[in-house]
Amino acid sequence: MRIEETVTSYIARHNLLNRAGRHIIALSGGADSVALLLILSGLGYNVEAAHCNFHLRGEESDRDEDFVKSLCQSRAVPLHLVHFDTVGYASLHKVCIEMAARQLRYNYFEQLRRDIGAADICVAHHRDDSVETVLMNLVRGTGLRGLTGIRPVNGHIKRPLLCLSRQDIERYLASVGQAYVTDSTNLVDDVVRNKLRLNIIPLLKEINPAFSENVSRTAAHVTDAVTMLDAATVEAIKKVVKDYDGGVAVDIDKLQSEPSPAYLLYEILRQYGFSPAQTEQIHASLDAPSGRLFASSSHELLIDRGRLLIERNLPAIQPQKIIEDGTYVLKSGARLKVGMRAIDDSFVLSRLSDTVCLDADKIVFPLTLRSAAEGDRFVPFGMKGTKLVSDYLTDRKYSIFRKRRQLVLTDVSGRIVWLVGERPDNRFRITEGSRRALVMTIMKE
Repeated sequence: MRIEETVTSYIARHNLLNRAGRHIIALSGGADSVALLLILSGLGYNVEAAHCNFHLRGEESDRDEDFVKSLCQSRAVPLHLVHFDTVGYASLHKVCIEMAARQLRYNYFEQLRRDIGAADICVAHHRDDSVETVLMNLVRGTGLRGLTGIRPVNGHIKRPLLCLSRQDIERYLASVGQAYVTDSTNLVDDVVRNKLRLNIIPLLKEINPAFSENVSRTAAHVTDAVTMLDAATVEAIKKVVKDYDGGVAVDIDKLQSEPSPAYLLYEILRQYGFSPAQTEQIHASLDAPSGRLFASSSHELLIDRGRLLIERNLPAIQPQKIIEDGTYVLKSGARLKVGMRAIDDSFVLSRLSDTVCLDADKIVFPLTLRSAAEGDRFVPFGMKGTKLVSDYLTDRKYSIFRKRRQLVLTDVSGRIVWLVGERPDNRFRITEGSRRALVMTIMKE
């Protein structure tokens, strides 16, 4: 089968490209991207090329740019060029050079796609690249998904050449008499991918010449299996994970009744930034007493009375002054409505948890709305003696997360007048002699 027919069949099988659309070719000047440009343009697709000069290889980088310009001019293909200070970007963002180049490249491609109204960005990854990725992930231990290799579609990124080997591409270019450039850094075994490409894979091919084809075929089978597993996982997650005020809760008993609790927990927690090592620790701690905390870069997880509570890391709420009646937009996005009312025959005392009615003449502004702090005490409504706010919340069986979110409203002397949403302080209650009511309502987003 001719190489064009192979690519055409692969594009159709994976529904990659629309002939009516405009397609950006990520053109480095290497064999793979040059072949991609020739094949897609030869098949009649509307293509434009994009080349990034990262200025990392001195004269060689400029040589690549000149080659790409000449190639596109000879083929009447529109070319978009961009120059990057890759070293400066890496230093500024504290990432390695390889990651900096990747971020710059794909950010530029996506912006260009939007600017010119292109349907997608075609990159020239081929079957051998996918095999290298499988081996890299196997060495690093990235889990089942890492064994699926490179996918043909990732958002607007399309990979039409995954059906071809590097040898197929080089033979094709030789057959049409098309030159290309070679990145000298690919010939030095100084990074993991190059070590695999130059040293390990040739050795494995000595053991089995069909090594790459077999790995590619296995990766395809793993991809199919992962697709089925993902569908089953979604249904299992629905059974064990529920939303609750503040985040999500994982029912530990239901989790442990699933066929593979450890794998299901991994699938749940990876959405919230927890690493595989953390997931193993959490799985080993499912029977631990309530109160144990774990943190990812974006979320916290709390073991709490048969549940795993997961909430986003939020900055501490800064105290906010309430200087007079009116409506205040809080830093959390909620609103606090503060108003005065005469206590007459029409006045009705609210019994709602989000509204409090206090004796206005016993309260001196400004008030302060803040998070509950260690050592805070108040006199719960209906009681005479003071009680620690922390003890009150513990008696209510609230989690650590819920306790952290608890707000208190204090008067000018620092006395708590309202444990917000919970209970007013008895010292400020409305009595028979009260003439004015301070009515406050907290309204969530």
